[in-house]
Amino acid sequence: MQKFNKAAIVVATAVAGLVLAGCGGGGTASGPLKIGSLLPETGSLAFLGPPEFAGVDLAVADINAAGGVLGENIEHIRGDSGDTSTDIAQQTTDSHISAGVSAIVGAASSGVSFTVIDKIAGAGIVHFSPANTSPDFTNYADDGYYFRSAPSDTFQGAVLGQLMAKEGAKNAVILNLDDAYGNGLAKYAMAAFTGTSTNIVYNPQAAEFSADVAKAKAAKPDAIAIIGFDETAKIFTELIKQGIGPNKVKTYLVDGNLSSGAYKDLPAGIMKGVKGTLPGVLADGELQKRLLSVDPALTDYSYAAESYDAVVLIALAAEQGGATDGKTIRDNLVSVSKGGTKCTTFADCKALIAEGTDIDYDGVSGPIEFADNGDPSYATMGVYVYEANDKYVALPAEFISGDVPAGE
Repeated sequence: MQKFNKAAIVVATAVAGLVLAGCGGGGTASGPLKIGSLLPETGSLAFLGPPEFAGVDLAVADINAAGGVLGENIEHIRGDSGDTSTDIAQQTTDSHISAGVSAIVGAASSGVSFTVIDKIAGAGIVHFSPANTSPDFTNYADDGYYFRSAPSDTFQGAVLGQLMAKEGAKNAVILNLDDAYGNGLAKYAMAAFTGTSTNIVYNPQAAEFSADVAKAKAAKPDAIAIIGFDETAKIFTELIKQGIGPNKVKTYLVDGNLSSGAYKDLPAGIMKGVKGTLPGVLADGELQKRLLSVDPALTDYSYAAESYDAVVLIALAAEQGGATDGKTIRDNLVSVSKGGTKCTTFADCKALIAEGTDIDYDGVSGPIEFADNGDPSYATMGVYVYEANDKYVALPAEFISGDVPAGE
């Protein structure tokens, strides 16, 4: 599995053992499968929380309707991740460990996941993110406990850079927040862009962004890509003020700021034509209908499918391994994702496992084939376009599937 520092894992496990004494922690769990979520109810990615929680809850309902895992219903223990400006993720992780979960689904933010990955791996719990895209996870020392259903930004970066070039850009500015996600995605976008590019790294906690936008304006770009979270609305306001808003310069967003609600207060119609990239296949009408049955208030479906598939894959790994502890799940996740008989629902896959058949789960987010390091080796990237400030739609002809490039 993944590269790891044995001494660090031994120390982390020893510490986790002190915390878990007497509570039956994730590394040794038996009985019903417990899955904790670590998803954004608050913070800079809170708009991604509702679809991700809906994906988790829908998967749990489907699994339990099919008889659960090893004959028992699974349990979802809901938890907030906050963002990197708070300590919420640490508190939620500690609570999940104490509750004896065998897997944690989250976080949405790569930066948040990095704050808890050592603690989760040290406790022998599978850490499965539906939305982390930082390339820095690929060879992280997690003893094989970390997985994700979203591809590394080596893929999204390549698509973003190529998209700008294909649409005629020769001189692009990439504004990105200063964290593992922003810096990694910017790096691979610039590598794929064939023209001249200027990278401006900003502090997402800044009160205003006039100096950063002034640097962008000085570069005289014909394309601007913004890699950020909810602070992007403030950046747009400053871009418009300085005369390089999306009505003047082609503008591109990414999964972290492709939002249906964040830009409603900008000048009417100014977002029209802005494009954004988002990993995963398009959530079809049937899936959207089922997600709405879980959360009727949903207006965004970003990473709902990946969250659904994360839970199903965890459950199938436990079913195949014959136990619900974190190590068993870890050791079976790669196997259930590739190389066997294709199946697309938990019920069908479970029936094949019962017959002794090796399975290959293809999910609602598309084919999922884990490399040994827990990264998807094949992925789909969608391109979307804004029709109004509060509405973006898919461009089906611009969905791109392929092998995920290896990072450095």
